[in-house]
Amino acid sequence: MLAAIRHLPAHGRSIKERALRSESFRALCADLAEAERALAEWESSLLPIRKARCIEYQQLIESLEAELKETLGRPDGV
Repeated sequence: MLAAIRHLPAHGRSIKERALRSESFRALCADLAEAERALAEWESSLLPIRKARCIEYQQLIESLEAELKETLGRPDGV
């Protein structure tokens, strides 16, 4: 949930409320947090594939953020 609030601070209250009622919303928040952790690991990597993996995880984070915004805009939640 904290990762979602970092990305969408204006929706902090809605994120907290939705997370209390929806397991699938909590899973989406957890996916975002995991993608952030993976990106941070790849950013510090010395492997040649580092740049490609960073791009992939950044795109995943952007996609999850968009999905969170879309979910928050629906009255039923998820």
